Amino acid sequence: MWVGDGRGGEALREFWRRFKQSRGRLRAVAMDMSGAYAASVRTHAPHAVLTFDHFHVVKLMNERLDDLRRELVRAAGVETKQAIKGLRWLLLHRKDNLKPDAARRLEQSLQVNAPLQCAYLLKEELGLLWAQADGRQAWAFLRDWCAKAKASGIRQLRAMAETLLRHAKGILAYYKTGLTSGKMEGINRKIRGLLCSAFGFRDHDFFKLPLYALHEAKFKFVG
Repeated sequence: MWVGDGRGGEALREFWRRFKQSRGRLRAVAMDMSGAYAASVRTHAPHAVLTFDHFHVVKLMNERLDDLRRELVRAAGVETKQAIKGLRWLLLHRKDNLKPDAARRLEQSLQVNAPLQCAYLLKEELGLLWAQADGRQAWAFLRDWCAKAKASGIRQLRAMAETLLRHAKGILAYYKTGLTSGKMEGINRKIRGLLCSAFGFRDHDFFKLPLYALHEAKFKFVG
C-alpha cells in the first residue's frame, strides 16, 4: 500500500499525508511496541485502537531471557558454565516444540541454575496470556505474571514486568480487535526472499516497485 524510508515516526509523514487525502479512517492498528510509531498513530489517528502484537511481546521476552543467559554464563563457574552454555536455541523455543532429547537436555541444564529455570518457566507461562477467555481474565493473568516476575528479583524479569504493565492497554487490546501483525511479518519474509533472489538492488527507488507487487493489496493510494 505504501513504502517509505526510515524507522522513526518522521518516516510516516508522507503516509499520513496521502492517507488523509484518501479520506480513509483507521479503526485499529496492530504494531510492535515502538514508542515512535505509537505516538505517530495517536497523533494522526487518535480514535484508532492500538494493539501491540503478541509476537513482538514474546520476542522481547526471549531477548530478556537470552540476556540473562549470557550474564549467567559470564559469572558461572566452570561446571555450571558447561551446563548452560550453548542453550540459546533450546531456551528460545517453546517446550512443546522440542524433540525429546532436546527437552531432556534443557531440563537437566535448568536444574543446575535456578535463575535461568525461573526465567524460562515464566517465559513459557507468558505465552498463555493470549489464551485467556476474555480481556478481564487476561488482565488478571498479566498482573499475576508481573507480580511473580518482580518477586523473582531477576533484573531482566523485573524490567520485562515494567514494560508489560506500561503497555498493558495495547497488549490487552487484542481481546477487543483480534488483530496481529502476522500479515506484515509475512510481507517482511517475502521482502527478504526478494532481496536474496535479486542479489540486492542498486537503485533504491526501483527497489520500491517490486515491493508493491509482492501481494494483492486490498487497499491502495491513488495518484
